[in-house]
Amino acid sequence: MTDEQRPRKRDLLWGRMPTDRQVTTEADERVPLSLRVGAAYAWRLLFIAAAAGVIIWIVIQLKLLVIPLLVGILITALLWPAFEWMLRHRVPRWLAIVISLVGTLAIIGGLLWLVAWQVAQQWSGVQERTMGAIDALRQYLIDGPLHLTETEIQDYLDQGFELIEQQAGMLWSGALAIGSTAGHVVIGALLTLFVLICLLADGGGIWRWTTKLFPRDARPAVDASARTGWRTVVNYAKTQLLVATIDSIGIGLGAFLLGVPLAIPVAVLVFLGAFIPIVGAVATGAIAVFLALVYNDPWNAFWMLVVVIGVQQFEGHVLQPILMGSAVKVHPLAVVLVVAGGSMIAGIPGALFAVPLAAFVNVVAVTLSSESWRTGRQPSGDLIWSTVPRERRRRNK
Repeated sequence: MTDEQRPRKRDLLWGRMPTDRQVTTEADERVPLSLRVGAAYAWRLLFIAAAAGVIIWIVIQLKLLVIPLLVGILITALLWPAFEWMLRHRVPRWLAIVISLVGTLAIIGGLLWLVAWQVAQQWSGVQERTMGAIDALRQYLIDGPLHLTETEIQDYLDQGFELIEQQAGMLWSGALAIGSTAGHVVIGALLTLFVLICLLADGGGIWRWTTKLFPRDARPAVDASARTGWRTVVNYAKTQLLVATIDSIGIGLGAFLLGVPLAIPVAVLVFLGAFIPIVGAVATGAIAVFLALVYNDPWNAFWMLVVVIGVQQFEGHVLQPILMGSAVKVHPLAVVLVVAGGSMIAGIPGALFAVPLAAFVNVVAVTLSSESWRTGRQPSGDLIWSTVPRERRRRNK
């Protein structure tokens, strides 16, 4: 007896029923086919949107847990190439974990020390330039098109201080909220460190346990697609790290050569902001232009703007095609829309995690739909994010 002829449990319980039966009514026949197809698409899209909305709502409610978890996963992706290299060269896992953690903390500590050192060195000069900028603004209000008097300017200042005093209670509540947020940041940092250690120590075991939550028949597809998505996230992270380093060096060096104050803090901000593709580097570069305008002069700000635009053009036309083109193929429109959507949903964390999360979901979906997990080949389809560099065809000599 073949599999098709063998009775199924459902047939034994409920009797064999025809599978090609369709129930139609006179009203169904009068509805145009295009409207029926549109309605079928509509209720399915509504169901998907409702499910996505519930997931997003749960994530927002558990943001104090989800954000450290995602940060830990992203840092793991950043450290994974070096960590995997150490494991391949037979470095003990515990020693590789120690080297990775100590190296990461040393880099972060070194950047913070450089920022604090330059702020301490230039603080007096920044104060003097700030007072000079305020005096210049006051003089502009008097001699400019507004033609304000000293008395009017002082009245506006008094009204501002009075408003601050009236809102003292609100400001105090805000200070308490900041303190609470600082406490959450400390707890989140410790949780992120714990997640990072666990992933480096036993990431494979954690993932094998996670796959057991799915039905047995679905586990091979889930495992293969998730591993393909993880390779995509690792490629994205290491490439974005290199791009962020080059951006920060270029803009920071330009600010230093132009005499813009606090060049090192600006470079650190550019480095951190560059992990939000396109938007982050532009926003942090604008800070350097603003500092040049306030503390130097408009001509200096113009040249700082030229430096920022030049670095961005170098990134977009040289680094992205060479580095990102072989690891992560992303259309700029897709990046902007994904980052904007993530920021509207979850603010800065949403903008930070939007692109790698979208890359992961895209590759997993294509892997499942193309059934490439059965053959072990690279997924073929509408891939926005490519997981591996394409092999170049060798020319026949």
